[in-house]
Amino acid sequence: MEYMQAPATSSQGNILCCTCGIPIPPNPANMCVSCLRTQVDISDGIPKQVTVHFCKQCERYLQPPATWMQCALESRELLALCLKKLKASMTKVRLIDAGFLWTEPHSKRIKVKLTIQKEVMNGAILQQVFVVEFVIQSQMCDDCHRVEAKDFWKAVVQVRQKTVHKKTFYYLEQLILKHKLHQNTLRIKEIHEGIDFYYGTKQHAQKMVDFLQCTVPCRSKFSQRLISHDIHSNTYNYKSTFSTEIVPVCKDNVVCLSPRLAQSLGNMGQVCVCVRVTSTIHLIDPNTLQIAEVDGNTYWRSPFNSLCNPRQLEEFIVMDIDVIRDQKQKAGAGLRSNKHTLAEVWVQKTSEMHTGQQYHCRTFLGHLLNIGDLVRGFDFANANINDEFLNKMNPHHVPDVVLIKKSYDRSKRVKRRNWKLKEMEKDREGMDTDDERQYQDFLEDLEEDEALRKNVNIFRDSSKIPVESDTDDEGAPRISLMEMLEDLSLSDATGGEGADMLTPAPKAPPAPNPPTPPNP
Repeated sequence: MEYMQAPATSSQGNILCCTCGIPIPPNPANMCVSCLRTQVDISDGIPKQVTVHFCKQCERYLQPPATWMQCALESRELLALCLKKLKASMTKVRLIDAGFLWTEPHSKRIKVKLTIQKEVMNGAILQQVFVVEFVIQSQMCDDCHRVEAKDFWKAVVQVRQKTVHKKTFYYLEQLILKHKLHQNTLRIKEIHEGIDFYYGTKQHAQKMVDFLQCTVPCRSKFSQRLISHDIHSNTYNYKSTFSTEIVPVCKDNVVCLSPRLAQSLGNMGQVCVCVRVTSTIHLIDPNTLQIAEVDGNTYWRSPFNSLCNPRQLEEFIVMDIDVIRDQKQKAGAGLRSNKHTLAEVWVQKTSEMHTGQQYHCRTFLGHLLNIGDLVRGFDFANANINDEFLNKMNPHHVPDVVLIKKSYDRSKRVKRRNWKLKEMEKDREGMDTDDERQYQDFLEDLEEDEALRKNVNIFRDSSKIPVESDTDDEGAPRISLMEMLEDLSLSDATGGEGADMLTPAPKAPPAPNPPTPPNP
């Protein structure tokens, strides 16, 4: 049944429109809706085309005066941003409804359908629907502009370490990636003896310096240079420089402590081996297995230098080994390592196999070495060392050889390595050709030292076949699958339908379940 309008009663009659003469119900304007709209346009003064600024690098929209917002297409945030553009021109009308009209995602046009009301002509309320077109105009934001300029920086952190090997820098790079401290940098520049981190604000640079002081033993200096000064607003523009120097000692370095420092560390020997560098320097005495930690403040009060670099290490073969058990400690001795085993070893250089020259020494690698194994060490007997503390030592207390680490076949280790590390995007200048070998040394250190890789994110390499055991046939240490993370890659999502933000790498196949024993 159709609804029929009842005829006008005598209590409420119709009137004629004063413009076109058709009968209409009485209203304050005495005009029909069509004629009223021809006389009054309540959307007058509201712009029908507005410009919206969009940064293509970071995909953010500008909200005046200087705020950049991340908004998806046809989202509530984008609608609010568009309405704020019209807020100043809509003070005399009432907004009833607003919504998006579909446009091509790449058309650089956003259409918003608005419904407004306004009181016109003696109190008559008129409602009108119209469309406002927002034109997207590209404009680079300040943050992206600083990144592209690469020299628009306010603060720089200069990290330096006066060593030949870069093991500490490789370890520091992984810590920075894990804690995501590289995201605020404008530029990362790698030079011969260190890395420079450029920042847009002094606060971000100070945060990096605080992180370095808690991560590696170092010391810092601060300086700033005046760039400009506004005398009217009394504002100053400075460029700040934080100079951070890391202690010049790396893992597997042989050092000679001062007598005073060695005594303060529990009467340990002066000739020690650095087994790890974290927030402190971890030292071990190869003659007694005594361990000690030296922090940055202690080092700078009593500095000591490395006696050798990795290029000076020579390869030895173990001729005989005898494990030392129940060794008596001296009075006032400090802690001893429980992860190492003290042993007396007879070794011979692989380059001198045609001679009968052998060397006797003590080592902390008794738990790893067997007769016939290859080991890398430093030959004190045939080395020319100029060190302040070593020259004053009793020659009888200086060992002939200090063994550092067991040697494995590097080509096999590289071939069977099924994991990888992330790297920062750096500008390389003046790099050495020996970087690849040093990086491989760092990867081998991660495989050999479980405590060192606890602070490093290790990702499974999907291009390699996963391993099932933690050791290979030669006994070389490996990293288990339990310690690896799945690598995640970000796809270029533009906000369209079905765009996946995260695409995980294929998972490792699950280990086969052991057979269930039959019930008795």
